[in-house]
Amino acid sequence: MASLPAKHLAVFGLNGQRIEVDFCQIDPATTLLDYLRYHTRYKGAKLGCGEGGCGACVVLLSKYNIKTKEIDEFSISSCLTLLGSLDGCSITTSEGLGNCRDGYHSIHQRIAGFHASQCGYCTPGMCMSIFAALRRAETKEKSDLKDGFSNLSVLEAEEAIAGNVCRCTGYRPIADACKSFAGDVDLEDLGLNSFWKKNEAANPNKLPSYNPTAVCTFPDFLKREFAARGCSAPNCNSQNGVVLREPTLNFAYKEDINGEERFWTRPSSLEEIWTNLKLKRAGSEDLEHKLVVGNTSAGIYKGMKPQVFIDISNIPELQVINRLDSSIEVGAAVTIAKLIEALEDRKTIDTGISDQGKVSYNKQIVLKGIADHLKKVASGFIRNTASIGGNLVMAQKMSFDSDVATILLGVGASVKIISAKRIESILTMEEFLDKPLDSESLLLSVCIPYWNGASYSVKEDKNNGITGVYGKLLFKTYRAACRPLGNAVSYVNAAFLAQISLNKPGGNRIIESVRLAFGAFGVSHAIRVNNVEEFLVGKVITYAILLEAVRMLKASVVPVEGTPKSAYRQSVAVGFLFDFLFPLVKDFVIPSVTFHPNRMDEISGSVNLNGSLEVSNGQSSIDPKAMKSCCKPKYLTSGRQMMEFYNDYHPVGQPSSKVGAELQASGESVYVNDIPSPENCLYGAFVYSEKALALVNKVDVRHTIKSSGVVAYISASDIPEEGRNVGVDTIFGAEVLFAEDIVESVGQPIGLMVANTWHNARKAADKVKVDYNCELLGPPILSVEDAVAKESYFQVPGWWSPTPVGDLAKGMSEAHCRIESAEVRMGSQYYFYLETQTALAIPDEDHCMDVYSSCQNPSILQKVIAKCLGVPLHNIRIITRRVGGGFGGKAFRCMPVAVACAVAAYKLRRPVRMYLDRKTDMIMAGGRHPIKANYSVGFKNDGKITALHVDLFIDAGFSVDLSPALPQNIITAMKKYNWGVLSFEYKVCKTNLPSKSFMRGPGDVQGSFIAEAIIEHVASILGLDANTVREKNIHTFESAEFFYGSCVDSPLAYTLPSIWEKLKRSASLDDRRETIRRLNTSNRWLKRGLSLVPCFFQVMLSPKPARVIIFSDGSITVEVGGIELGQGLWTKVKQMTAYALGQLWNDVCEDFMSKIRIVQQDTISLAHGGFTAGSTTSEGSCEAVRNACNILVERLLPVKTLLEKTKPSGVSWEDLILQAVIQSVDLSAQTYWVPDSNPKYLNYGAAASEVEVDLLTGATTILQTDIIYDCGRSLNPAVDVGQIEGAFVQGIGFFMNEEVVIDKNGRVVSDGTWTYKVPTIDTIPQKLNVELLSSPLHQKRVLSSKASGEPPLLLAASVHCAIREAIKAAREDFQIEDKYFRMDCPATMDVIKSLCGLDNVERYLQSLTATSKSPS
Repeated sequence: MASLPAKHLAVFGLNGQRIEVDFCQIDPATTLLDYLRYHTRYKGAKLGCGEGGCGACVVLLSKYNIKTKEIDEFSISSCLTLLGSLDGCSITTSEGLGNCRDGYHSIHQRIAGFHASQCGYCTPGMCMSIFAALRRAETKEKSDLKDGFSNLSVLEAEEAIAGNVCRCTGYRPIADACKSFAGDVDLEDLGLNSFWKKNEAANPNKLPSYNPTAVCTFPDFLKREFAARGCSAPNCNSQNGVVLREPTLNFAYKEDINGEERFWTRPSSLEEIWTNLKLKRAGSEDLEHKLVVGNTSAGIYKGMKPQVFIDISNIPELQVINRLDSSIEVGAAVTIAKLIEALEDRKTIDTGISDQGKVSYNKQIVLKGIADHLKKVASGFIRNTASIGGNLVMAQKMSFDSDVATILLGVGASVKIISAKRIESILTMEEFLDKPLDSESLLLSVCIPYWNGASYSVKEDKNNGITGVYGKLLFKTYRAACRPLGNAVSYVNAAFLAQISLNKPGGNRIIESVRLAFGAFGVSHAIRVNNVEEFLVGKVITYAILLEAVRMLKASVVPVEGTPKSAYRQSVAVGFLFDFLFPLVKDFVIPSVTFHPNRMDEISGSVNLNGSLEVSNGQSSIDPKAMKSCCKPKYLTSGRQMMEFYNDYHPVGQPSSKVGAELQASGESVYVNDIPSPENCLYGAFVYSEKALALVNKVDVRHTIKSSGVVAYISASDIPEEGRNVGVDTIFGAEVLFAEDIVESVGQPIGLMVANTWHNARKAADKVKVDYNCELLGPPILSVEDAVAKESYFQVPGWWSPTPVGDLAKGMSEAHCRIESAEVRMGSQYYFYLETQTALAIPDEDHCMDVYSSCQNPSILQKVIAKCLGVPLHNIRIITRRVGGGFGGKAFRCMPVAVACAVAAYKLRRPVRMYLDRKTDMIMAGGRHPIKANYSVGFKNDGKITALHVDLFIDAGFSVDLSPALPQNIITAMKKYNWGVLSFEYKVCKTNLPSKSFMRGPGDVQGSFIAEAIIEHVASILGLDANTVREKNIHTFESAEFFYGSCVDSPLAYTLPSIWEKLKRSASLDDRRETIRRLNTSNRWLKRGLSLVPCFFQVMLSPKPARVIIFSDGSITVEVGGIELGQGLWTKVKQMTAYALGQLWNDVCEDFMSKIRIVQQDTISLAHGGFTAGSTTSEGSCEAVRNACNILVERLLPVKTLLEKTKPSGVSWEDLILQAVIQSVDLSAQTYWVPDSNPKYLNYGAAASEVEVDLLTGATTILQTDIIYDCGRSLNPAVDVGQIEGAFVQGIGFFMNEEVVIDKNGRVVSDGTWTYKVPTIDTIPQKLNVELLSSPLHQKRVLSSKASGEPPLLLAASVHCAIREAIKAAREDFQIEDKYFRMDCPATMDVIKSLCGLDNVERYLQSLTATSKSPS
């Protein structure tokens, strides 16, 4: 390296400020996110996953082109972007757009106004994705835009947030906020917002103004520095618009106290790359090198720990985009996003056009096909930095399931390789993938052919002018993935290219040549199926030929042993080939017209202008109404929100924007991990068990304790003598903090490694060696079946046991039919809060401790920490301001993190903080309880059920937690139907899996699903429509009272029957069923289903404290026991405070609302806050606040009366409070509200969902969902609608997408965003309509309101049941005889495809071959 001038300073802009980083003082592996969070005041970019899979850390990157003076801007994932690669760039975070001091950006204001932020943890990243899309839209050719709108389209608006994950909102309001900027938006299509009132015309002038020049993203000082540095010849290549300036950082070296060396290099030529690759340790040992462009591979291969980072983004040869006559050459360092731009650029399309000025048809379909597919690879902020070369090398060396490799293989691309001796060679894609590059070779570029030569060959009959033969190129790519818009690795991908000749007089379509590439199906890299290609060449495609090709393919595409869902992947591969070739079949005319939404080219027919499909033999076309969803974009969302607003308790009942929404959007809201670290703060990382059941012989930390920055190892022996080894404590029992002699689950904490940084702590924890003895205790219990065999159970106390209803024998004797011992199963569900478990413990004087915890249950956490340390409760102070998503996971599973921090801080007498990385969190968290249910049911011929018996087997994991409460919840939820008699047995199974805990709707969602599965089963046996059976068994008021007792208020309050009938009418269910029937009859490969499902949900109010303080200037603070999780607690409390104190006046204005501040929960300030869960915390807290305010009103009323005598013109609030202070009136009131003797009540709702299932892949599109929900007189309709939509979408995840996979050793393998997929904007209903029922007054409720947080989650079962209806139609088509089929949860793509028939293509072709008259 001596020949290189060492430049170790990185200079970049951050929100307009100049940042200079000395890379000899910082680890070269430092990411931008680490730097932002540990070295700056900006905390808007959040750590959600560390994998580039959630979007919480998205920021804007701006680069300056010194030649053109243009700025290139795009979103990036800051958790993957290495700090060294930012030299000369500028970064903008959400705080840089606007803030509370300088004013919020219109994005922040619209997010707040469209009610698009709940917990707020994901919101800054959402804002930056939107902002990046707006900035990119400004570079497009301008169309006529109205003032205040951007050049963004509504489609681009939705695509902008396709890679961002939100666990709270359900996405619809976020999409509305984003679409409000679009130039082509119809504002009337947008949902509920605070800019115009209900029934008021949408007014663009009321939207916060958008000014595209308001934010300077690339400051002038950086431009001046660019000009001063100049553009040296070796580093410039302006031929293709690539201008690389002289860097200030090209080499850095850092060595830690253990002698571990790290290098950062940025070569400016190919020769310098080879020099850098020869870097060795001082002792001439080889170093691990990594070539870096965007570092996106770090999100997948987190175990890689290179010592040398070589940033190759400054090499001109690797950045080329050469548009040649017959191909386009793209440098290996070109990003996927830049390749898409190049493929869509007119310069590329127009290159090499014919003499007649015509662009080749072949070229267009090739370029467009590749570009369209690449837009579904990863997410936008990953494509912006991920390089083409990096993707291909991962596919080659690491067996990465690359779509890029498959596409390029299919299209016949080649690669250029260069050796250290500057010898270039050209390899086909097959050759490149088959033989990994050696250390002396480098991928230089990729060459993509246009296929211009495969054009027309024309023969003409001179007598009648008939064209005889012509050729046509077909190119099509495919991917099967759980997210249509990307951000998910494919189960299977494919790319097909064929040259077809057509002899019109004979009608023969002949395949002249074909390329068939498949990847991601369980193979080391993408392959071509050469035997199938050879078989097809020269053939006229007939049913028999196609069937043989399919059979050959199935024998060729064989996943390696151990590949998940292997049979499914094979079947999908067959489906792709069928979809490509079937339109080429000779004499393709069948009675049922087949239409597939993804088909690029329907050779047998064409779509005319009115949308119907014309068939070549003149048969009638499909009804355009039935084809409607096939013709519109699959990812454009819409919805209606219908409700009544009430002014009885103004401002309660108004759709006020969420308190702090703008603060959350700007990134200024402070979460636990945003709190600045105190002086001398240490960081902890768990050492956890790698075994499911074992004796711990020894924990060896001798070498680890000497690692860089390590301070101590904390274990059970470090717990004070006065304390107890307890990490979780519930009413049912305790769980140890640190395992001692025995570990009972993978992920169970053994100890805590404490170091000076989080990375050092995590690195040290990973190095700890634990010696296990797995033989002595026998094999672990990994299923409920194992638990039953070994009689491993947790006991359910008698006082928590559910009560059966009726006499089972009598009920069964009344039945005409029976189902005996049927089974249904439900898997687990991970919480996927965006903020993982985190805590900060700060020791104080006299054995006291302040603990900041992201917790739903501070008062219980206070008790557990005090018990563990052996100190009084008053020594422990728990502070929780807000939580970045909880869903039950921050109730008890947060406790081990906070308690471990407290133990370490207590011992070391220094602050200690922790946050779990996403993988650790997913391994340890547990989540929702998996359940197996066996049932026997008796019923009459008309569908009326007379008796039901259920055996429940609940997987509780290794510790008790709250699991004994599950049977009660499950049985209560199952009572939603009138079973006549309900009998049950249950086992709460202790297994050697991570402890399960309560998750949103715990037990209720499983019980409701079991009930629906039984209804569906009965309907199948009787041959009745499932909704008919539901209606037969829906409760009357009398039967509901019989099953639920006093929870049913009154006949007037029992609104479910009216909800059911209203939804049937408003959603036009009868008409839609007929439309679906006709569509299903006309379409073999797409089937629709529609289902209507009711909801019963029992909630229980619990005591809640509140304190209201009025200060001398009239400002007000309110403290409640509940925690703001995103559910709108603070918003409702603020409204209630304004209403209750507003009783002193006739009218409460918005200005009065601004005087109120809700403050964080503090267990020393306000004790006995209780458990924020069960959907009733908001109403309980509001009632407690109202009581406190009533006390204050009672004190202030005499003062006001006296003042009014002296001030007849009126008394202001400030005057009143000043006078009260003068009179020494106590302006602080605290209450503890306790509900009456019957704290339980029922919530009702119903949902109808319509889905469309693709039988070739098992993919499901939710076309429409209509929900009617009774939440009484809503305290805030905007908040409640957000809760309904968010809960419903989370339910979609449970019923459809979210699959927790555990291997044979008991380890959770779905441990990150790559393997666990929650719903995203492209998987929610395309149309989501929500109506809040205008229900009568509920006198026993808080201002007639009812809960909304959990019950709507159960309504997502309507999607699962609708899928069943679609599968029924498919099974009828394919003559699958079984009337009943079991479909467990989640109904993932492979499950759906399996139920439709993994061999449905073969069966279909066999039937056609048997009846076809066409020659074979």
